[in-house]
Amino acid sequence: MVSFLGSMVLLIVGYVFYGKFVEKTFGINDENQTPANTLTDGVDYIPMKWNKIFLIQFLNIAGLGPIFGAIQGALFGPAAFLWIVFGCIFAGGVHDFLSGYLSMKNKGASASELVGLYLGDKVRTVMRVFTVVLLILVGAVFMTGPAALLTTLTSIDASIWVVVIVLYYIAATVLPVDKVIGKIYPIFGAALLIMAVGVAGGLIVQGYDIPNVTLQNLNPNGQPIFPFLFITIACGAISGFHATQSPMMARCIEKESEARKVFYGSMVAEGIIALIWAAAAMSFFGGVPQLDVILAAGGPASVVNTISVSLMGKIGGALAILGVVVCPITSGDTAFRSARLTIADAMKIDQTSTKSRFMISIPLFVVGIGLTFIDFNIIWRYFSWANQTLAMIMLWTGSVYLAKENKNHYISTIPAIFMTVVTFGYIMQAPEGFRLPAEISNIIGVLVAVIFTCLFANKVKKIKQNNKKLEA
Repeated sequence: MVSFLGSMVLLIVGYVFYGKFVEKTFGINDENQTPANTLTDGVDYIPMKWNKIFLIQFLNIAGLGPIFGAIQGALFGPAAFLWIVFGCIFAGGVHDFLSGYLSMKNKGASASELVGLYLGDKVRTVMRVFTVVLLILVGAVFMTGPAALLTTLTSIDASIWVVVIVLYYIAATVLPVDKVIGKIYPIFGAALLIMAVGVAGGLIVQGYDIPNVTLQNLNPNGQPIFPFLFITIACGAISGFHATQSPMMARCIEKESEARKVFYGSMVAEGIIALIWAAAAMSFFGGVPQLDVILAAGGPASVVNTISVSLMGKIGGALAILGVVVCPITSGDTAFRSARLTIADAMKIDQTSTKSRFMISIPLFVVGIGLTFIDFNIIWRYFSWANQTLAMIMLWTGSVYLAKENKNHYISTIPAIFMTVVTFGYIMQAPEGFRLPAEISNIIGVLVAVIFTCLFANKVKKIKQNNKKLEA
């Protein structure tokens, strides 16, 4: 229990102090006009109040990841707490803040365009494809997950729920951002936060034995903590998906000083959600071995249903389930919306026309629906790796920007190096990857990180030389 409560405190302290340090590093200035004010178009660029944007961003990023991912990550034991806390403060918060801030500085540009701007046109082309594929995977995951949970609650066939969810996704993807997303997200955001408080309160009041932090690997399936834990728990610690969501809200923020609250703040809020569900999963069923049995029998959805109803009663359980159902749906719709914007930015297609928005969106939904026929666990594994790979790339992008601006690039370079080792080490040994021995895979991860670091150092050297020439 001490580790759980201490972790909550650390996340809040991290937001207050390290978040402020990152903000100072960026050099936030409210005299700079934001895209919401200079490019208002009534569709995607619409000024909104920061508290509403915070709840929208929070729901955008807090899909199944910080709940399902944390539950699956709980199989590693309380070491998961350390990754959630320190990953969130030093990697995820910086990543989200950086991607949102860079987008604001570049007319609300999407993630792939930002990568191209700072890492080059060749990388931009790859990232356009990579980002759209990732977003479609997210959309597919967030169709099947909520549909399965709704089927558990209602006994209505999952395929029917998929149709209902897709129809909503189409509306949220095509309509102006303030018509659907801007109106319902704040309500459901509040419901999700209330749900988290209820589950946490139930654990504390009812005296569940939440284990304290240890580095011991408790995973019953033999998966090593490194790098599997860092891929399994993505949302809640660091997630590349967030970089695709931040530009949508960067187009709505009225002042630069609101960016820390929206981007870093919503990441910390997601970290708290992940902590709560990791703690609940570890303690509610009596331990990790018992959790593994429940997951094998019914998956994360059954874990959520059982814990919510037991800790909060029927009314509280209904609220919790509502949050868990709505949470992924409100990430799935913005995944497709972000995919539309990414393609529109790449092809320079004006989005003020309804026809042009449908022209891009319909093919995306066709592919997304097709993916729902693939086993959820397979999609999730590929999504998890692609997700963390995008986070790694965005961190390197931020490092180049900070170096160009002669600012402290280490706030993103250090987590970028770590995530490079994680992503390459994982894909080399993962079942969906090359299945090499862990020792070889991790060495490859380290070598790739060394190469990337050397390339970055060389780029920084050239940047400094160019800066000296300009000064001369």
